[in-house]
Amino acid sequence: MERAIDWKEVSDGRLYGPNDMVKADCGDCAGCSACCRGMGSSILLDPLDIFRMTGFLNCSFEKLMERHVELNVVDGMILPNLKMVGAEEACSFLTEEGRCSIHPARPGICRIFPLGRLYEDGGFQYFLQVHECRKKNRSKIRVRKWIDTPDVRTNGQYICDWHYFLKDAERVLEQRDDETRKNWNLYLLQLLFVKPYRTQEEFYPQFYQRYFEAREVLASLGRKP
Repeated sequence: MERAIDWKEVSDGRLYGPNDMVKADCGDCAGCSACCRGMGSSILLDPLDIFRMTGFLNCSFEKLMERHVELNVVDGMILPNLKMVGAEEACSFLTEEGRCSIHPARPGICRIFPLGRLYEDGGFQYFLQVHECRKKNRSKIRVRKWIDTPDVRTNGQYICDWHYFLKDAERVLEQRDDETRKNWNLYLLQLLFVKPYRTQEEFYPQFYQRYFEAREVLASLGRKP
């Protein structure tokens, strides 16, 4: 979930907030889909990503798993990620023309690229990854416009809650046996990903109802000797 890097070595050395201008605009990625290929299992998906994709495609999480999503263990947690396919290991949503077929519902990691997130003190800021995008003459754009996410403040809180929840779960599960870790992962996968979201309703109230339930279960695991 977190890369063991010094963000200053891969960035322009600056941190950005939603209202800052950053050289991230790739000109609609015309003629380029390099960042949609060869990404392995690195494009992790969170519950909001699943909500967006299942709503856009009018399908279930299980249906996504048939072609577009796979599960991998990340820091002891079973989490979904975008599947890369074919000889070029291209994103399964990439068209023959090199365009994203679910662009309005693309995952959060795709939305912010070539930005990354630096998590500190219970929050996060963005930084510009200077070696990741092949486009050279990128233009400036306001961060909140680039990430193309409504209600930036609520979304920012959600991103923090999800990130630090996973870190807490990782810490608790380190002290538990294999059977407990397995049961927790199956429970969390079912609760936050497989169980359908009502895609015609707002996401955040649905998520937080499940999130607080999972928090209580995690707290009980943390209290057990």
